[in-house]
Amino acid sequence: MKLKSTNPAKNYGLVGEVEIATDKDIRAAVKKATKAKNSWAATSPEERVKILRRFKDLVFENRKGLATLITAEMGKPLKEANDEINFDKGYLEYYLSEGPKILKGKTVFEDEQSIGRVVFEPYGVAAVITPWNFPLDSALWGVIPNLVAGNTVILKPSEQTPLIAKKIADLFAQAGLPNGVFNILQGGGEVGAKLVDADIDLVWFTGSTKTGQEIYRKAGKKFIKVLLELGGSSPAIVFEDADIPGAVEEVFSSRFSNCGQVCDATKRLFVQKSVFPEFVEKLKEKVGKIQIGDPLKDNTSMGPLVSRQQLVLLEAQVQDAIKKGAKVVIGGKKPAGLKGAYYLPTLLTNIKKNMRVYSEEVFGPVLPIMPFKDAEEAVKLANDTIYGLSSQVYTKNKKLAEEMATKIKAGTVGINTGNYFKPACPFGGYKKSGLGREHGEFGFYELVQIKHIHVKK
Repeated sequence: MKLKSTNPAKNYGLVGEVEIATDKDIRAAVKKATKAKNSWAATSPEERVKILRRFKDLVFENRKGLATLITAEMGKPLKEANDEINFDKGYLEYYLSEGPKILKGKTVFEDEQSIGRVVFEPYGVAAVITPWNFPLDSALWGVIPNLVAGNTVILKPSEQTPLIAKKIADLFAQAGLPNGVFNILQGGGEVGAKLVDADIDLVWFTGSTKTGQEIYRKAGKKFIKVLLELGGSSPAIVFEDADIPGAVEEVFSSRFSNCGQVCDATKRLFVQKSVFPEFVEKLKEKVGKIQIGDPLKDNTSMGPLVSRQQLVLLEAQVQDAIKKGAKVVIGGKKPAGLKGAYYLPTLLTNIKKNMRVYSEEVFGPVLPIMPFKDAEEAVKLANDTIYGLSSQVYTKNKKLAEEMATKIKAGTVGINTGNYFKPACPFGGYKKSGLGREHGEFGFYELVQIKHIHVKK
């Protein structure tokens, strides 16, 4: 059977198609990865990195085609697609240069009688299951650290962006990665479920909380390691003493880049009452300047959502809010004259806690905004969610900012910034936003067994 990739900016026209993995394909991929895992684990980190550097070079040699394909499959403007590729430069270099250093054995104890050291050993076969919103980023963030750590990988990409994943597989083959070290299985959720059920040693997953919980349940029965980066409903808190123009810029970028389809994007905005009208008006001005349209055009700053399904969900969430009394400051509907998964960037006020936009993850260019009285109320609002992926606090009061950072239940707290993705900094969530951390040394430690060897002198 064929999996069809469609263009959400061109009325869902066909981009291309790939073969959906059969049960036989899944068994074959697991067999190949299992056969290769011992030899790849025995390969020196330096040799692994040497091969992976060839892959890195190929990614950037093919950047134009990759960017065009990202835009065609998931609709982000071509500039944002190029930004995604540029963003990977630092991450890939970090993984390849710092990974072997981080995973080098080290002495942790020594006295006159004995010495204790720690070595890091790969788990074996890693299933890497990735989402569609950053199809290149997510795949590389899951695959490359695992390969550096000595695990073999089976990649199951989102069914929304199969062609990007196919291109990644082609580049790995060109780079000369040994047979079975990297494998790919295309298809929907049923393929991912069967892969998790197979004889693997680790699951690296980014996606919905519902799917992540099911993976965790299965992994628990098998007693294998999981690394889960799941949903988010990240709050941004703006205090009255904040740099208002600066906070507007940060919140705007955090919410509306990639058409709002970002796991850690600001999805609930809380503004202190005294500056609420001013902030909403300035943010409205910014939102009103967004150019929505064909993502291949230079003047387009926002393309469509990834799919018709995503559009239908977003429309239902907004209509629920409107029916329950929300005020549409700007947007709140599909734009006229555009065929595809387009939705106008939207600001909503008069938000109540029984609205879906407050309690659910909103994966699109819609931002609910609520006023708050003081820091105590802001913390309660920020933590009033099943999620805990990231958060932002805007204030010139450094003491207040640090106090807020300790009280907000989230894996990341950005103080006066939403720009906190750095290769060395860990990323992951509290509560139902996931388990474990990716990136940096903490991310590498998630991918290996930590063995203590103690020797009597």
